[in-house]
Amino acid sequence: MTTEKTPQAKRSPASAFANLGFEVLPFKGTEERVLANVPKTVRLSVTASPPKGIEATIALSERLATHGYRVTPHLSAKMISGKAQLSEFVERLTAVGIDSLFVVGGDAEEPAGEYTDALSLLKSLDSIGHNFREIGVGGYPEGHHFIPQATLDAALKEKAALATYVATQICFDSAAIIAWARKIKVDGIELPVRVGMPGDVSRQKLLRISLASGVGESLKFLQKQQGMFWRFFVPGGYSPNKLIRGLKSAIGAADNNIETFHMFTFNELAGTEAWRLKMLEQYKS
Repeated sequence: MTTEKTPQAKRSPASAFANLGFEVLPFKGTEERVLANVPKTVRLSVTASPPKGIEATIALSERLATHGYRVTPHLSAKMISGKAQLSEFVERLTAVGIDSLFVVGGDAEEPAGEYTDALSLLKSLDSIGHNFREIGVGGYPEGHHFIPQATLDAALKEKAALATYVATQICFDSAAIIAWARKIKVDGIELPVRVGMPGDVSRQKLLRISLASGVGESLKFLQKQQGMFWRFFVPGGYSPNKLIRGLKSAIGAADNNIETFHMFTFNELAGTEAWRLKMLEQYKS
């Protein structure tokens, strides 16, 4: 079964903020933070955490869906044992009305079963059949530390046939993001692009979140990104506003498919939502 492509929305800075999504971590208290701070008009995705296990992602996604949120669970290929478990997850998610997935290879050191990368899981998902309206895959504007660029390019072309959008890994260089978005369009990949970036997260708050997770997972995630850790903790730090200003002129241009933003919240939901509302007002039509 091939996923049916959905038409791209009209692309503009205003629509980008109206349609952006928040990524949350499946930790204790996440559900309560979402309910307290995030309106149901905001898309949510739930990341996959090797220390917590894939069940934590599925269970939180189910609970958030029953509260009325549009939820996209991350299915991490290396954390899923095989077709039987994948089929079980498809049934559970469909039962609560979830119609969106994000498929990644995952960071587990060893695969739990037959799936070694996102493409192998996508093919298996296609073979068993599903009713997911959206399926996202990852993109790498600045390449990957361990995977050659030619391999990344070939994999994205294969995954694109089974996906409806691509969300980027974090990149702080707006020019690099735009150049990459133009390149994949030239290569024939017409998927809408959601640009991944951290939300408006303070350095102090990020440290508290990292310590509260018990495994320092947020910091480990930051350290894996190219220079991202230092962008947060050097004087002057990081703000999403500068990156967005650099991307503004590309949204709606015919030479790329940048459509909206995917905000890594690190569960700092009150501040990220306040920032979203401020930016939505600033860029409204």
